Amino acid sequence: MLPRNVSIRHNLKPGDIGYLTYLHGVLYAKEFGWDYTLEPYVAVPLSSFAQSHTEREQIWIVEKEALLVGAIAIVEASREAAQLRWLLLHPSLRGQGVGKILVAKAIAFCKLHGYSTVFLWTVSSLPAAAHIYQSAGFQLTQEKPPAAIWGALVIEQRYELRL
Repeated sequence: MLPRNVSIRHNLKPGDIGYLTYLHGVLYAKEFGWDYTLEPYVAVPLSSFAQSHTEREQIWIVEKEALLVGAIAIVEASREAAQLRWLLLHPSLRGQGVGKILVAKAIAFCKLHGYSTVFLWTVSSLPAAAHIYQSAGFQLTQEKPPAAIWGALVIEQRYELRL
């Protein structure tokens, strides 16, 4: 169940792309010291999604009192594989089950649209997100050596769920 005054919508509205990019930038800068290079990493594929997503792709926008506070999306990687992208929640909503709800909605969408697998890329410095993924049945399938990206040293991880 969603917390009070929190809702989830599927349609993009003016400002969503920019604000979602902004949230990624400012929240991860504050939490992990990541720099501005994260923003184009989010903005470029998110903009492409907004311009040409198909019925096999979906975004969920989380709002609290009409303010965008989070999101998740499914993007078609191939006919068989979906990619889960842009999971983010404002710190004020974390730990209240919203991330779990979003991941469950994304998985149900993938099943409904005939994907056989769903995968995602994350980083090891997001253990709460990893816990949500693992609780939903995702398994860690790849871990890259530490690399300097976004102005910090990060370890990228790939998780996959067979549907």
